[in-house]
Amino acid sequence: MKTAVSSYSFNHLLRTGEETQLSLIALASDLGFGAIEFTDLQPPKGQSAAEYAQLLREESEKQKLPIVNYTIGAELLGCADFEAEIARLCAQADIAARLGAKGMRHDATGGFPGKEKAWKSFDQALPQLIEGCRRVTQYAQAKGVATMVENHGYFCQESARLEKLVTGVAEENFGLLIDIGNFACADEPSHEAVGRLSPFAKYVHLKDFHIKRGSGADPGFGFFRSRGGNFLRGAILV
Repeated sequence: MKTAVSSYSFNHLLRTGEETQLSLIALASDLGFGAIEFTDLQPPKGQSAAEYAQLLREESEKQKLPIVNYTIGAELLGCADFEAEIARLCAQADIAARLGAKGMRHDATGGFPGKEKAWKSFDQALPQLIEGCRRVTQYAQAKGVATMVENHGYFCQESARLEKLVTGVAEENFGLLIDIGNFACADEPSHEAVGRLSPFAKYVHLKDFHIKRGSGADPGFGFFRSRGGNFLRGAILV
């Protein structure tokens, strides 16, 4: 097992220009990590994502720091064009393969758009989510890339819903990226959720939150609301 760091953890340095995704590889190695994960490639102007992915792979091999996962956003329910979104995700699987990553996480959905939110349930969304995830993973498998969704986005976040999705897709190449903290966003105890979903885990994110009851006063800066209205703020893992 390797302890990896995500490029997402260095977003401040990336935004300020102090680091690039390319330079993060040496930095992560110097910090003692055994691998790195990239989120949404940020190629320099004039360079394609595929070209940048190749450079990242070459640098990771030079630093002996493998790229173990590639994470991207996706919307398989509220997208304007379902077929186009599947095609885009399949193209991203090509990028993951170019990186040398054995895994790719894409989101499933943030939920039904607009007025549909008021009267449509997760079970009504499930057939479309299953189809999309299955088609992407079948394509990615031929590229040597396993695919997964994360417990993200309130609507598709707690363990019972994710279990329905992964067992509905029913492909060995498809599983879950389990973020042990994100279940709090759906007001679910992490130890129960992780216990239920661990058989489907392909990758893990470590995260924790400070949690305050939503019935109390707003704790202030840095806190946001869970789906049920409780207050959450990211904690530093030590």
